[in-house]
Amino acid sequence: MNVRSRVPATNRALLASSVLTLPSSWAKHIDVAAPATSHAPERDDPERGNPARDFGRDDACPALAFAPLRGTASEVDFGVDAGSLDLASLTEDAFADLAAAVLRHQVVVVRGQEKLSPKDQFELTRRFDPLVRTYGHGNRTEILEQSVLVRDLVSIPEWPQVKLLGNGRVRDHEGIADVELRHPSHRGAHARPLTPEEEARGLTHFYRWHVDAALYELHPPKVTTLLAIKVPEPRTQTIVYDDGTGDTLDAPLGTTAFVSGYQAFESLSPAEQDWALRTKARYAPHPYVWMKNARARSNGLGLKSEGRELARSDLPPFDEEKITTLPLVWVNPMTGRRALQLHAYAVEDLIVDGAPVGDLATCRHMLYAIMRPAIAPSRVYTHPWRDGDLVIFNNRGLWHSVVGSLGPSDLRVYHQCNLASSEPPLGPS
Repeated sequence: MNVRSRVPATNRALLASSVLTLPSSWAKHIDVAAPATSHAPERDDPERGNPARDFGRDDACPALAFAPLRGTASEVDFGVDAGSLDLASLTEDAFADLAAAVLRHQVVVVRGQEKLSPKDQFELTRRFDPLVRTYGHGNRTEILEQSVLVRDLVSIPEWPQVKLLGNGRVRDHEGIADVELRHPSHRGAHARPLTPEEEARGLTHFYRWHVDAALYELHPPKVTTLLAIKVPEPRTQTIVYDDGTGDTLDAPLGTTAFVSGYQAFESLSPAEQDWALRTKARYAPHPYVWMKNARARSNGLGLKSEGRELARSDLPPFDEEKITTLPLVWVNPMTGRRALQLHAYAVEDLIVDGAPVGDLATCRHMLYAIMRPAIAPSRVYTHPWRDGDLVIFNNRGLWHSVVGSLGPSDLRVYHQCNLASSEPPLGPS
């Protein structure tokens, strides 16, 4: 079944007043003249089918066709497969279709991209936000080298906005002579990592549920592109949540897990939604330095409150005016859907109706309570990577986590690119 991106008529009036700028070539995806009767998200209707999974009724995207991803969990309502595309030579119309699909379906998988160069990956990522060139976490190496990120990412010399990541030894790669990559895992990051015996039984954890963003000085990227050059030999591991629920989830080795921020918000009670809409997150200055000694929950959903964060006096110099405060709810500029969207690890305080909560442990407890339902096993998409897969995902509507307990012989080689945006996320009106 082919898939077509479409925009619900109920949300088009919101698009007309959006403060975010959509490229003019996307106009065919939006009829802003159509009247709007509600901003409520679409719901399943037995007479109409599930609008999140029934993709073929609208012919809004003639240049590209998309198919639903196979094997997704029962409540996963996002993700499409674009097949094989010549991404370096997309026409304006074809790119407009691709960009609309990312906003509508959140995850777009493009196959057969083993030979996509770092330059072409950068240029593709930049087409989603043409005014920018800076890597999503910035280019201040003295800050990155003090942060938790230095463990995971290696810059491609000629295209430093593209990062090499993965697991195992890589030689003579895009100007990098020799590097030992280390797969991010719970071993050095969680308060209670799995034992070697548990890992030998095929158990693993989510690493860190997050969005890609510097959260200091720079706006969060609109999209991330992630290219699998070499995928480990396939085997299944079992993700154990270890949070008292007994939840588990089978997943491919070295998968990337995604959940929907839109579904996270829409699943809240009316009172919880009201609270989220009135609340902003204030992020710590240089948050990835601030958090580097802290330890995470076993399900990867935020940090334990153990007093291990750096004091402000121990951080690199920072400017108070560059500290980031963002709404908890971000609005999709194409569909109008509202997402619960944040990086819980980096939150220093919550601002509710203009007043700070003022206690980090309390903030974390409040966030965990509203975020935990979103990572239920039935709502998590774990991508079964193939060599050459390029995943383009909406960084302003999804949370994601790397997964897996990899050994020294499990070679995993990926290129990642995201760019600090030219504009902040659209908050609720």
